[in-house]
Amino acid sequence: MRQGVLLSTLGALVAALFLLSLLTGPAGFGPGESLHALLTGQGEAVALVMREIRLPRAILAVMVGASLGLSGAALQGYLRNPLAEPGLIGVSGSAALGAVIALQTGVAASFALALPLAALTGSLVAVLLILALAGPRGESLTLILAGIAISALAGALTSLVLNLSPNPFAVSETVFWMLGSLADRSFRHVWIALPFVALGWFLLSRTARGLDALTLGEDAAASLGIGLTRLRLMLVIGTAAAVGASTAVAGAIGFVGLVVPHLLRPLVGGQPGRLLPASALGGAAMVLAADVAVRFILPDRDLKLGVLMALVGAPLFLHLIYKTRRQLT
Repeated sequence: MRQGVLLSTLGALVAALFLLSLLTGPAGFGPGESLHALLTGQGEAVALVMREIRLPRAILAVMVGASLGLSGAALQGYLRNPLAEPGLIGVSGSAALGAVIALQTGVAASFALALPLAALTGSLVAVLLILALAGPRGESLTLILAGIAISALAGALTSLVLNLSPNPFAVSETVFWMLGSLADRSFRHVWIALPFVALGWFLLSRTARGLDALTLGEDAAASLGIGLTRLRLMLVIGTAAAVGASTAVAGAIGFVGLVVPHLLRPLVGGQPGRLLPASALGGAAMVLAADVAVRFILPDRDLKLGVLMALVGAPLFLHLIYKTRRQLT
């Protein structure tokens, strides 16, 4: 499929789901009344719901989904491995560990940026450790093995923090936060995450040419003028910023960065550079659709977004594995 047609289609899908997200909720307002209140500010109750509850929630869904989709596509292209994604190599788990420590120690309540900064620090430390363990050339198998080890360590340390917490209410709050959700988010969360997410998007988008060159191998990429160290640094900082900020405001949401690039890769001819913008839009559409779905499925039970993504993403990924195996036999 032509790149322009694909991006236009995905953009239209994101726009439609964004509008649907704005019109979905338990308040019972009609579509016309809701949109009028959003645009004009008339109607105190309706305008409050639209501008302070639904609009930031929809914006965060786009930000989180695009960050996860873009990061997953960039990591898969860099590692030249379709199983790579932020969760697999420990970025999401380490970001969650940093945020959990901030919540459990009370640092998160000290100032507005404490939680995202803690998550960003956790994700950045994880990626730097992965690259250090893998060595200067960062071969894909070594990077993946190091990432799996760091992901397991981050999960164990998170469990240890929860186990040693003296406050059961704090443990409950942390566990529910880790399940992933966009409910009860405001523009404060948008403004906290936006600078880091924008930085991550900018850096990851700059890796497109290098990722395309890496399909020929690292030696060939270097001969084409690609600075592998610079490329690796942009990938590290970009992934840590985008995923860390997303995890800080929405909790742990898995499978987006793994499944979306798989679904879209055949449509871009397998080119990593062309996959980046497509995966960003695809990730935004997937998270928007899931966030709308949680409000329809169990509106009174607060079904967590991360839970639904796991229930949908895992079978979908198993189907992709089965389909790929059949194509190889």
